[in-house]
Amino acid sequence: MVTVTQRTADRPLTSASAIEPALAGLEASERGLVERALEFAAPLYEGKLLGTGEPALEHAYGLAANLAQLRTDAAARAAGLLFAVPEYLPAASDKLAERFDPAVAALVGGVSRLNRLRVVTRGLAAADEKAKHAQAEILRKMLLAMVEDIRVVLIRLASRTQTLRFLGKAPDDLRRPVARETLDIYAPLANRLGVWQLKWELEDLSFRFLEPELYKRIARELDERRAEREGFIAEAIATLNREIAAAGIAAEVTGRPKHIYSIYSKMQQKGLEFDELYDVRGLRVLVDTVKDCYTVLGIVHNLWAPIPKEFDDYISRPKGNQYRSLHTAVAGPDGRALEVQIRTHEMHRHAELGVAAHWRYKEGKGARDEAYDDKIAWLRQVLAWRDEVVGSAEWVEQSKRAALDDTVYVLTPQGRVIDLPRGATPIDFAYSLHTDLGHRCRGAKVDGVMVPLDFRLDNGQRVEIVAAKAGGPSRDWLTQPGYLASSRARNKVRQWFNAEELARTIAAGRALVEREIAREGATSVKLETLAAQFGFAKADDFFAAVGREEIGPRALQVAVRGPEPLQPVPEETLVPKKSRAAPGASGILFVGVDRLMTQLARCCKPVPPDAIVGFVTRGRGISVHRRDCRSLAQLLVRHPERAIESQWGAREAAVFPVDIAVQAHDRQGLLRDVSEVLSRERINVTAVTTQSRQHVATMLFTVEVENRDHLQRALAQIGEVKGVFSAARR
Repeated sequence: MVTVTQRTADRPLTSASAIEPALAGLEASERGLVERALEFAAPLYEGKLLGTGEPALEHAYGLAANLAQLRTDAAARAAGLLFAVPEYLPAASDKLAERFDPAVAALVGGVSRLNRLRVVTRGLAAADEKAKHAQAEILRKMLLAMVEDIRVVLIRLASRTQTLRFLGKAPDDLRRPVARETLDIYAPLANRLGVWQLKWELEDLSFRFLEPELYKRIARELDERRAEREGFIAEAIATLNREIAAAGIAAEVTGRPKHIYSIYSKMQQKGLEFDELYDVRGLRVLVDTVKDCYTVLGIVHNLWAPIPKEFDDYISRPKGNQYRSLHTAVAGPDGRALEVQIRTHEMHRHAELGVAAHWRYKEGKGARDEAYDDKIAWLRQVLAWRDEVVGSAEWVEQSKRAALDDTVYVLTPQGRVIDLPRGATPIDFAYSLHTDLGHRCRGAKVDGVMVPLDFRLDNGQRVEIVAAKAGGPSRDWLTQPGYLASSRARNKVRQWFNAEELARTIAAGRALVEREIAREGATSVKLETLAAQFGFAKADDFFAAVGREEIGPRALQVAVRGPEPLQPVPEETLVPKKSRAAPGASGILFVGVDRLMTQLARCCKPVPPDAIVGFVTRGRGISVHRRDCRSLAQLLVRHPERAIESQWGAREAAVFPVDIAVQAHDRQGLLRDVSEVLSRERINVTAVTTQSRQHVATMLFTVEVENRDHLQRALAQIGEVKGVFSAARR
């Protein structure tokens, strides 16, 4: 935040000559707006100092002069002069709108909002490297998102450049934090927007404050050779121009100056000393066609000897970001290294304005944000057009449209920046911090004022969540529009309700199991052991299956009761029982035994010609199981002597009960279509249960079939019903 105090130093210059740099390039009709802005601001700035100690009026002069170098329009320069007015003039926005064009007032308001972020950006230095990189990236995006007009960002960059110039004589403890913040936030932002004039100065001044000895050493190396280097570059350009012209190629050859910080960065990245850098001296050649690129490459290599392993062909093998160019290093005049880049004008535009922009492959780490990259390219184009249409209504409108508007950036009470989708609410914010905080969210304060939970957050707002000690989300958050904008928050709410439903199912299943245990008096039965008998590793999974009725009451009773001891039963009491499922002893043969009372086990419901085994029960004759029945296996573990070999014998026409399960994508008429298949196969349905979850229908049928072939034929036809993806015997 810009702070203003009484100045104790000499008064700054306020002569008409001080404003002249800010008026450079403006038409006479435009100069009046800038002069009126100075007239309005000067009395307010009189005797005031900024937080850095710089006089407010001197800062305004330097800021406006920087904007003039960027060839901004009169409104931007006027806003630059008025940058600190909102800090100490009540109702500044209304007064500025009355005195000046509303666009100027809007620009000043935007600059004021960005100034309030300085507390956040200064705190970035205290973060660890990983968090620092992520927060710096979010802050750069936030700076762009918070402005409706890209000229606000230019004013902020111009202001920061003037601040660094003033801090040249300030103590290290004052200027080092500003320099660190500049390298983390503002220099990369200027780089991405292509504001080279300010980007180079921001980097060099910051580097000078942070690494003064290293800066002086590199500067000394450059100064000692500056005249020599400039003469070398001029000679190389003239020589190359002559050769290219002789070949009949239209080309633009320029020198590529390299500033101190970029030299330092290259030395750090490649682990080189100053003398080992090949691109301290460099040329760039722009031509019309790809063919001309390779022709010029041949001319360069014919003029000067190429340096081994220093040639890269990014035209035939573009980089991942589609950057295309020829790079070569040669031993130029007098044997000194010279880097040459050769590309077409189209490649150059793509490199500077497109997705292959220089900042992306110099800074980019991790996954690309394509939407953000596209908007950066758009902003760069808007800024590039200012050379042709600066000050026109068209350029002003385009600059406003360029604002990043699909994300909002808000602050935690501790000053951390959180990025959320446009339209996000305090609930989205709470879930972005922690899932449990989102569940317990009951209210929110935005900039210290209580707001409803469906309040739409905006850039730069500070959000504080009011949470209950315990509890969960409301179903209204999912069913009513306006509460949630982020998919992450919606998923977390759905997961909570799914978990709550599962908890209810588990509780219901546990109650059924405990009731059955109490009824049978089997208090010694361990729940974990009972779950293991049914193949479940965890008791909760077993309870859930019982609660969903996947384990029937009869199977549960058998498991709880355990195998019944064999009791001698008078043979005369074993009266054969006839039913539709098993017509009597004549339907099943038992090895070594004649005419026993039989019954088909309900747990597995055997059907001819399933392999079967008899199990002798107490008082109920022989229970006939499928050989692969899980319940039978559990019984035989304790009483293997009760097993009796069995097989299907000659029997009267009969039908057998079988359980089948059908799963399908839920739709209207599904149950009707499956029932029609069973009806065509002359299969009687004795029971059916259905349920649907997340658009998947599960239908459980108990049907009567003649044999296994009859059953398989029916299942195959059910599998052909539209939407059915599973039909099987249980």
